[in-house]
Amino acid sequence: MNDVKDRVQAALSQTGEEPLIEWRSDRKGVLTGWCRLGEAALILPAAEALVGLEGRLSTITAYLTDSARQRGVREIAYHFDLDGTTLTVTIELPLEDARVPSLTMIFRNADWNERELMELYDIQVTGHPDPRRLFLDKSIEPAAFERLIPFSTFTNGAASKALWNKVMTMSGTEKAA
Repeated sequence: MNDVKDRVQAALSQTGEEPLIEWRSDRKGVLTGWCRLGEAALILPAAEALVGLEGRLSTITAYLTDSARQRGVREIAYHFDLDGTTLTVTIELPLEDARVPSLTMIFRNADWNERELMELYDIQVTGHPDPRRLFLDKSIEPAAFERLIPFSTFTNGAASKALWNKVMTMSGTEKAA
């Protein structure tokens, strides 16, 4: 297990930053790691370093905690799989004019997540090869869900029709049915 920890530490040190990685092992021996990069731009060299360890990107999660909001930032977590070991690399972005480099050229599966970041959270993903919207009509302002719909409502699948009607009504696109 220490081999994975050492290899990840060495790889992420190539970003020019010496990241602090917190490792935990559950009762079954499953190892997980968390680290926070000091600058959003470091996610690109970090991803390049992790692909060098034969890592793969599992998913990307954007979220806004109360403490982050108070600091004027949002957080994005990149979840990587390293042969059964999960490593979550977190960055902070400003609430306004947020920009992050695309990882799509390194991990093709970043495409959909990055397009969601642009559409649902109004985060500019620089260098993305296909920045078209996935779901929302172009007439709806970016970050409609973040501005108008609480995350708990958004994730409740039973309320999807009501959610969509609320988004369309609040954006002025159509009347609720």
